[in-house]
Amino acid sequence: MKKTKVKKGHVLNEMLVDEETKRINWFPGHMNKAVKKIKEKIKLVDIVLEVRDARSPLITANTTITECFADKSRFIVINKSNLADPEAVKKWEEWFKLQDVPFMFLDCFDRSSLKKVIAESKRIVKQRRADSDAKGEKKKLRMMIMGLPNTGKSTIINQLANRNACKAADKPGHTRTQLWVKVDDDLEILDTPGVMPPKIEKYEHGLWLTAIHAIPDLIVTTETSACFIIEHLLKLKTEEFKEKYKFETLDLTLIEALDHIAKVRGCVQHKGESDYDRVYKIVLIDFRKGNLGLISFGLPPKY
Repeated sequence: MKKTKVKKGHVLNEMLVDEETKRINWFPGHMNKAVKKIKEKIKLVDIVLEVRDARSPLITANTTITECFADKSRFIVINKSNLADPEAVKKWEEWFKLQDVPFMFLDCFDRSSLKKVIAESKRIVKQRRADSDAKGEKKKLRMMIMGLPNTGKSTIINQLANRNACKAADKPGHTRTQLWVKVDDDLEILDTPGVMPPKIEKYEHGLWLTAIHAIPDLIVTTETSACFIIEHLLKLKTEEFKEKYKFETLDLTLIEALDHIAKVRGCVQHKGESDYDRVYKIVLIDFRKGNLGLISFGLPPKY
């Protein structure tokens, strides 16, 4: 495993790219500590709310963590459906129906959907208590929310609590501590740091996770992330991508596309050379806002 230098004189200790297998891994020390804390506190909650990203519902799962929840009720929330390809979402919904785990695709800024998640979670817990003949009526629901970085966990809690109870940022790894949040008299939620799997099996999957910003851009550099997205969009030929940057055709090479975007967005240096660093940042921002089309990475296994 080799440390990768991304800037002159600057080596990121957290950045590990296996040059032989071309795998991207990001599992810094605070995540290992978070896993231990999650295992310790799982006994305190009634149900686990696992948050994934609708643009890649399978790759944004963390089986290393979910294996710890075998004895707990679980509800999978697949967030950011407003940024995903609707046709891909339909296929994923059919696939999840066969998995025997409650789930819901949603946009975390839609409070009506979040209310349905809470209502369903209460129903699941109530049924489990009835099945186990638990004595005494427990009124308060205690929920743990977990998932990969930047999947929207803190935003979901803030929407439910109707206040900024947790710090939310468009930056992977922002939450590093566990925090109990009282939503109301009937619901308490334990917010946990975003945790990546210790190992990402395929290099391509690492690029997907970087594209949707579950992994920081510095892990593979903004150049790698942006160029991957541009090449992906050139293959998909989305109208949004074409219109956003005023392309006449998408039958272009990567360099031709980069130079065109630089010209359209005013990223040209004084000698007429394209300022690629600025182009990379623009593309990443536009893509993650959904301005370049509704994009998904990967389809269910049967496809």
